[in-house]
Amino acid sequence: MKKIVLIILDGLGDRPCKDLYGLTPLQFAYRPNMNFMASRGQSGLMYPVSPGVCTGSDTSHLSLLGYDPKIVYTGRGPFEAMGLGLLMNPGDIAFRANFGTIDEAGIVTDRRAGRISQGTGELSDSITMEIDGYRFTVKPGVEHRAALVVSGPALSDNVGDSDPHEVGLKVKKIEALSKEGQKTAELLNKYLGIVHEKLSQSKVNEDRASKGLPRANTLLLRGVGKAPELEPFNKKYDMKGSCIAGIPLIRGIGHLAGLETVNDPRMTGSYDSDYRVKVDRALTALKTSDFVMINFKATDVAGHDGKPLLKTSVIEKADKVLEPFLLLSDKLVIAITGDHSTPCDLKEHSGDPLPLLIYTSGIREGGSFSFDEVSCGNGSLKLGSDNLMQYLLAISGRAEKYGA
Repeated sequence: MKKIVLIILDGLGDRPCKDLYGLTPLQFAYRPNMNFMASRGQSGLMYPVSPGVCTGSDTSHLSLLGYDPKIVYTGRGPFEAMGLGLLMNPGDIAFRANFGTIDEAGIVTDRRAGRISQGTGELSDSITMEIDGYRFTVKPGVEHRAALVVSGPALSDNVGDSDPHEVGLKVKKIEALSKEGQKTAELLNKYLGIVHEKLSQSKVNEDRASKGLPRANTLLLRGVGKAPELEPFNKKYDMKGSCIAGIPLIRGIGHLAGLETVNDPRMTGSYDSDYRVKVDRALTALKTSDFVMINFKATDVAGHDGKPLLKTSVIEKADKVLEPFLLLSDKLVIAITGDHSTPCDLKEHSGDPLPLLIYTSGIREGGSFSFDEVSCGNGSLKLGSDNLMQYLLAISGRAEKYGA
């Protein structure tokens, strides 16, 4: 049996870009290693979750790992929280959060508090507290981002957001979306009132105001959910797995699935991430793991930023560090794809299909001469993300016989 490496270039898929002479960033990129694998392996197109669905990174990664998001997905909050190292117990709820800025009338003037990057640890500690027997725990993420976990009896995730998602609008009161959510909504609104008071009086914000910077005087909540119960990966597939990612969301998904999550401060999840460190950590993980998932996030960041040349550069950097895997093709099955498309002209996710390649020694060739959105359309593979893991098990010699 061979081990499996699943390499996910986040937001990989794209559309023709004027700045690239009508090519996609993947087509325009110099990608000799990916092209080599595509031409000597199998390639094709893959729809994340199902055709035409515009997925998030959370739902698509769940599907790529073989978990049906239609059944297990409860909201992004739990994944973000656990990726930041916050432990969740059954019944706890979690939110994604931003440190934001509101005026005296409660109008949101900056959803990111000037992209605050310092002092968020102190701010988070000041609003971690207990109210009426419920525990509120806040942990900072990258820049203005944070996560909130609420622990206590009879909590409901049938509540709305406090984030209006636009500047110029009043911060929203948490609304109950069902009778079950009424008590939780009241509790959260009480907490957010205390949060505003404490943040407004913090030394961090006094220092920011003295420098003319926006105060981080509110916590904007969205994406509530309860931690789903996933069948442990090692039980589901009879193999030990590892997850290597620079962003909390993907590590959170790995943690929920029981993958050994690998983090390193040099893996930032942005343009300055050290791609070679990710590969080195993957090679180390493969000594004890049968399956390793690697996420390269910066392709998605460039898509959201609408920068096709930068997305091309990210793809080229990723391609350059893949060579060690090629040298292990007798022992590895290598799969490369995305989790969704993030076209630079849209600056947002789309429902476009994704290029997919699978490479290992002895594989029946059915690929294209290059790895890109158009060429892979001529390949032999036509898979959905929900059956990718099963196919990788078959190629690696791990699939169980179905029937007599």
